[in-house]
Amino acid sequence: MEQSSRDLLLSLGKQVEYASGHTVIREASQPTFVLILLDGAVKATGRTQDAREALLAIRVGGDLIGEFGALDGRPRSATVTSCGTVIAKLVTRHDFTAFLRADARVAEAVQRAVVAKLRSANMRRIDFAGTDAPMRVARVVYDLAVTYGIRDGKTALVGWPLTQPELATLVGVAEPTVHKALRDLRVSGVVDTGYRRLQVNDLDRLRAVAFPDW
Repeated sequence: MEQSSRDLLLSLGKQVEYASGHTVIREASQPTFVLILLDGAVKATGRTQDAREALLAIRVGGDLIGEFGALDGRPRSATVTSCGTVIAKLVTRHDFTAFLRADARVAEAVQRAVVAKLRSANMRRIDFAGTDAPMRVARVVYDLAVTYGIRDGKTALVGWPLTQPELATLVGVAEPTVHKALRDLRVSGVVDTGYRRLQVNDLDRLRAVAFPDW
């Protein structure tokens, strides 16, 4: 979403702060508000048919949260939990939809943001169908680094809490597969990992592993 459109949205609602681990949105609840993330990160999770928790997405400052339910009125499709302290602007569904009707520029910006999320989800499905597990791990790590990491030249630090089981559900592979793929990347010097911390040492080398045909 363009900065001008985001600034207009930020004129609405009230500022809120959530501590780490707070359930910001609960799956299947009724949509009564949207959030504009100002600082921090959240994770979106859903329940599978066998009651496991699946990590669906990570969102960070600047992202819009909860707009799907606000737009179609259907129950929430995921649970959203804060990863560390989160500061956001909370806008009621009524104010949000009324503002979209009144300002075509913001409505178009929100539409583009929704389409971008759907395209990203579709690309993940295509990647999962056409690549092996280590390459999928590399692609997800690369995407997290360039989208959400703190960049310094060719390095990127992903410092918010993301466990290896969560990474496994995001990639769509078994946890031991993630362990092996990350170990191979560490041995080659491409990444370093620590407790809830992942650093990419060379984005170009990681991209070569993730997208060898580029």
